[in-house]
Amino acid sequence: MTAEAPDDTRTRILRAALDLFAEHGYQRTSLRQIAERLRLTKAAILYHFPAKEHLLTALVEPLVADFEALLDTAEAGPAERARWTVLEGWVDIILGHRRPLGMLFHDIALVGRGDTYHRLIRIALRANDLIAGPDAGRRERVRAVQAVAACSDPIVFFTDVPDEVLRADMLDGVRRLLGDPAGTDPTSGAGAETGDGTGTTSGDGPGVPRPGDGAGAPTSGGGAVRGRRRPGRPRAMGAEQVAAARRMHAEGSHSADEIAAALGVSRATVYRHLDPTVAE
Repeated sequence: MTAEAPDDTRTRILRAALDLFAEHGYQRTSLRQIAERLRLTKAAILYHFPAKEHLLTALVEPLVADFEALLDTAEAGPAERARWTVLEGWVDIILGHRRPLGMLFHDIALVGRGDTYHRLIRIALRANDLIAGPDAGRRERVRAVQAVAACSDPIVFFTDVPDEVLRADMLDGVRRLLGDPAGTDPTSGAGAETGDGTGTTSGDGPGVPRPGDGAGAPTSGGGAVRGRRRPGRPRAMGAEQVAAARRMHAEGSHSADEIAAALGVSRATVYRHLDPTVAE
């Protein structure tokens, strides 16, 4: 008979706690309920976790550790790559911890002002600094905070969206927010539309309207062009969305219509970005 692993009871407690938090919410779940779910005594739970808050801290720990490792990697790498090392890694970590984080998103604030709380604060400050870049002004720092939210919050509101589709959408959105040219599709050539419906082009840069469209976004100089928004779905996709569409099509798990619906674009847009040798 295989001996029970030393941490097996602790792991079982954490899994049961997460299930019950999902069913009833953190606040309405008691240690006694967790004990009853596992057919343990409350004392057995308290042996491993002296307070319910310690359960929350333990469930958050893998996420916190992954964020710290990501920021260490970004700080040790090339400075010009640090921003996207953080943002792409952040999205991957968020999606990797999607189930517990989605359930505990509103409860992480309940972690006491101990070590975990201070680690979370340091993580936020380090991430903001790396995304904003050196010598950043107020506007750049504000957008850095917004970028982190754009790479985090959607998992709470789009629980039914597949990981790879949500990843593509989050990274596409944050590239648009930051006006980063890396968000354009290198295979589509200069002048491909960004697909946000404003008529801007990847070759022109963010906020520059296409000639003759009469539509545009606020320019870097602070002016704005007021115009019509094109009806219907976006006519192009960002690089991350294109990559997701191609993966889904290559795997044969989704039809072109299903890919279009998942990414919020038209069937024709999907076809334009697929390899013509494999398109249906």
